[in-house]
Amino acid sequence: MSSDNIAISIKDIRKCFYVYNNPHDRLKQFVLPKLKRLITSESENYYKEFWALNGISFDVMKGETVGLIGKNGSGKSTLLQVICGTLTATSGTVETTGRIAALLELGSGFNPEFTGRENIYLNAAILGLSKSEIDNKFDAIAAFADIGDFIEQPVKTYSSGMVVRLAFAVQAQVDPDILIVDEALAVGDAKFQAKCFDRLRQLKNNGTSILLVTHSGEQIVTHCDKAVLLSGGNKLYQGSPKVAVNKYMDILFGKTQSPAKDDVVTEASALGNNTQNSASSVAAGLSLDTDCFNTKANYNKNEYRWGDRAASWLDYQLFAGERLNPATVYADEKIKIRCSIYFEKNIHNPIIGFAVKTKEGVTVYNTNSHLLNEDTLQHGRENTHSIVEFEFDNKLGAGDYFISLGIASMKDNEVVPHDRRYDVIHFLVPTVESFSGMTNLELNLKINSSFGK
Repeated sequence: MSSDNIAISIKDIRKCFYVYNNPHDRLKQFVLPKLKRLITSESENYYKEFWALNGISFDVMKGETVGLIGKNGSGKSTLLQVICGTLTATSGTVETTGRIAALLELGSGFNPEFTGRENIYLNAAILGLSKSEIDNKFDAIAAFADIGDFIEQPVKTYSSGMVVRLAFAVQAQVDPDILIVDEALAVGDAKFQAKCFDRLRQLKNNGTSILLVTHSGEQIVTHCDKAVLLSGGNKLYQGSPKVAVNKYMDILFGKTQSPAKDDVVTEASALGNNTQNSASSVAAGLSLDTDCFNTKANYNKNEYRWGDRAASWLDYQLFAGERLNPATVYADEKIKIRCSIYFEKNIHNPIIGFAVKTKEGVTVYNTNSHLLNEDTLQHGRENTHSIVEFEFDNKLGAGDYFISLGIASMKDNEVVPHDRRYDVIHFLVPTVESFSGMTNLELNLKINSSFGK
């Protein structure tokens, strides 16, 4: 791939911080090693090394949106500061092309004593705009921020939401070649966030490269072309946003076992013919011995599975009306999913989870037995089985959907995943005539007869 198409090139970036136990050690480090080197070649260090970044490498192409995801302390903000040039890497190189606009933290780059208007001119000038260019863009910036007369007030009088509005308006309206956003949009209200993401789409369509840092898996899979997952200063994964989010969930909830299958989740390929068996004749036909998921026509072989397997999903039946395990589910059909679970160990108050996602990874519905206050299964006894059922009316819009199943428990206020099977069952909802979109709200539309002259 031509280097002319690369907006950001990051190669083997490492960053080490010196950590001192107390201020005295900092003073000792400044003075004593120099004195000791006058006497002997050996010297003692009074700090500990903390490597915030360990050999990070990836490229961001022109016009590409890349998500950066990871827990707090994973190195995301440090990496962004290195990219922006506000922090110097210990080793490695960063090459960027064009004007960079960055929203790194709340209020960064603003003088709290200056008014909003003055800060607009200050920040835009820092980004390289001339006064005449800022004059031409000022009205658009002020309109996007939408903070009214506060634009003439000192920024120190602003709420956090107003600061974000003004900061994003400046960065996004100057038409940067590269836009970096670090969690700042989490502060804004829902309407402003929607406006921001609409602006991000416009910038992307105009060729701007975007680096988006967020803890929201939904934002990653919805807005990003690819994602980079960081953990402890290391790059764990680079590629599909959907896979990156799944791996991020592993980290959040303490993955304890490697996936049993391929570690990649992709869109399901063509599935086999529908099985037309009667539901009544197979109602009790669930395996209690072996894992039979892969024998079903609508099973997704590229599921993402992990957990300690103290309890395991063994088998399932998906009924759409009277049809068993069909590849296609029609609008308004009653869906019933029966599953068998094997408990290898005693599990107190097991939590049963259920989710439906689009093929892009956007969650349509997600719940569990704890949220539903369903505590019928209070204890999973060692070497026993349970049958669970999920039932709902299909109100989904046309498209491909994936069902995820999970079983977990709580220990010391922490979630312990036993068997999570992400995107394990696939089904297609064909064209729906009465509406478009993700779900049927069953809108009641009333039109009064015309009256008057």
